[in-house]
Amino acid sequence: MNIAANITDELETPTVDGAILNALFADAPNSVSFNKLRKRLLRNIRQAFDDFAMLNGQKRWLIGVSGGKDSYGLLALLLDLQWRGLLPVELVACNLDQGQPNFPKHILPDYLTKIGVKHRIEYRDTYSIVKEKVPAGGTYCSLCSRLRRGNLYRIAREEGCDALVLGHHREDILETFFMNFFHGGRLASMPAKLLNDEGNLMVLRPLAYCAEDDMAKFAAAMQFPIIPCDLCGSQDGLQRNAMKDMLADIERRMPGRKDTMLRALSHVNPSHLLDPKLFDFAGLMAGETAPKSE
Repeated sequence: MNIAANITDELETPTVDGAILNALFADAPNSVSFNKLRKRLLRNIRQAFDDFAMLNGQKRWLIGVSGGKDSYGLLALLLDLQWRGLLPVELVACNLDQGQPNFPKHILPDYLTKIGVKHRIEYRDTYSIVKEKVPAGGTYCSLCSRLRRGNLYRIAREEGCDALVLGHHREDILETFFMNFFHGGRLASMPAKLLNDEGNLMVLRPLAYCAEDDMAKFAAAMQFPIIPCDLCGSQDGLQRNAMKDMLADIERRMPGRKDTMLRALSHVNPSHLLDPKLFDFAGLMAGETAPKSE
């Protein structure tokens, strides 16, 4: 499929070889529904770029590619924007092979080489560390994620990148919010833009406004070679799975609630919450103008 023939949006000077895009979208359908989906996802990403100033001073991004639908989709959409001249940033894809049993080591390097994307494959046996540290019956995901993130920070610095870019979408953000709400006793979620503790690397989540269902449809249409995240054994009953099921049930009964919840995270009124660190309740006195509710 010739990608250029399907471009009807704004197109500035391309900053990535068109051959990469043709290889990337070679198996994608040339249909109205797919093109609408693609454009919707691109709009969502560009909105996140604008809302969170993701392109301010950025020159080189490390894209975390796990082999799941979301990270594949993230890379493809960023390459799409780069080709259109709308993402003036150099991209380096990176997969961290964490030593899980039966991990198909050839899939990602073969795929990234086939489409012609600059990439780095790093091997670190964090799986053995997780198995050693997590007690029998415990869940691996939290420690596994922390170890993976630390290695990706290191790789990003080694590659001269000023940002680590991850494929977390709308549902990931909402699930994290409710996990913190129900289990952590705090109002917090995944930020779309975060400065690491050392202050030398940004963490960006351009898919913050993208729906998981859209990402799943995009991945299926693109026929990505998905690597399942169950190589270390099924871990049913995780808190995140419970949050996912809860949100899905709410959306079934009240369509559109996920979008409303996401908007709520962008419209915070500290004077109508209970945190004296965010609002000076002690200084609020009768006779003064009360803060307006938004």
